[in-house]
Amino acid sequence: MLKYLLEKEFKQILRNKFLSKLIFVLPIMTIVIFPFVTNQDVQDVKLAVVDQDRSPLSERLVQKASDSGYFRLADVSPTYEEAMRSVETGDADIVFQIPQDFERDLYRDGAAQVLIAANSVNGTRGALGAQYLASVVRDYNQEIRPLSGGANTSAVAELLPDVRIRYRFNPELEYKVFMVPGLIMMLLTILGCALTALNIVGEKEAGTIEQINVSPVSKRLFILAKLMPNWIIGFIALAFGMTFGWLVHGVAPAGNLLTILLFTLVYVFVTTGIGMVISNYSDTMQQAMFVMFFFLVIMMLTSGLFTPVESMPLWMQRATAINPLQYFAGAMRLVYLKGSGFAEMLSPFGWLCGFALVFNVWAVVSYKKKS
Repeated sequence: MLKYLLEKEFKQILRNKFLSKLIFVLPIMTIVIFPFVTNQDVQDVKLAVVDQDRSPLSERLVQKASDSGYFRLADVSPTYEEAMRSVETGDADIVFQIPQDFERDLYRDGAAQVLIAANSVNGTRGALGAQYLASVVRDYNQEIRPLSGGANTSAVAELLPDVRIRYRFNPELEYKVFMVPGLIMMLLTILGCALTALNIVGEKEAGTIEQINVSPVSKRLFILAKLMPNWIIGFIALAFGMTFGWLVHGVAPAGNLLTILLFTLVYVFVTTGIGMVISNYSDTMQQAMFVMFFFLVIMMLTSGLFTPVESMPLWMQRATAINPLQYFAGAMRLVYLKGSGFAEMLSPFGWLCGFALVFNVWAVVSYKKKS
């Protein structure tokens, strides 16, 4: 009986031109395009320079900022007021002012001041751009310290620690390395929920559900036949996602592939179970789509995909405990970035198993055969 039911399900999927295309197009859009769209790296910051000193040291500082790779010299103004007009028109993001007597103060006093004014209409770009420029100034300070004067300069330099920052697991701080594992989670979630939620509802609208209801097929076997093709599609989507992530972005898992497969196996049970529950309570495909996206948008925004859970309010952090997406996204990032093993992720695995059990039992119980 299961064999014939599965044959029916696969034929329905292949005959549906929209769903068959969605299975292949969605991984390409999610893994290939989204990392560029959701990239929060701050680069190509437009810099307006006000160099009132025009000395070799000030020119060296401006050149260092331009060569850092984060800034593009967009404007050189004689006064701060003219540079601010560039910010107001959108031609510049940050004003970098080097005051007069900059070089003289460095040689005479061993210290000089510069001004960094950032446009914070875009808070992320303004804050990170100002931090990048401040780090450039700090590096420049270390370079020219032996050249600067001052009676106590050498003594102070000996007291300063030699700070060297080392970034673990993502040395280049590339945002796509952080996003690709999360986007694989999003891909599996959308496919698992959407295909399953539209399945039974599609049969309701077509009228074929009545033939199933009067047949001797048990509802457990019927639900199993509905879910199994979507489990297979989930692993196909995982293969596409990991392949595109490696070929296009060069992001490959640092950990064991079997750990990813084990977590994916449980997670597709969760997503298809959620989709089946939504389908059982919906009467039309439009209703199922609205309900599905209502819950998916909330769960994705609170899963840590874009915003770390630790930065959310305390009450929201507690509420995310019932969000299965955050456990799978966290596990994928641990395996991809840190190379974590299964023993280190027993807690999220246990939570996912619990969600899989709850939603699949709910799917079976909520399906009612009507004569």
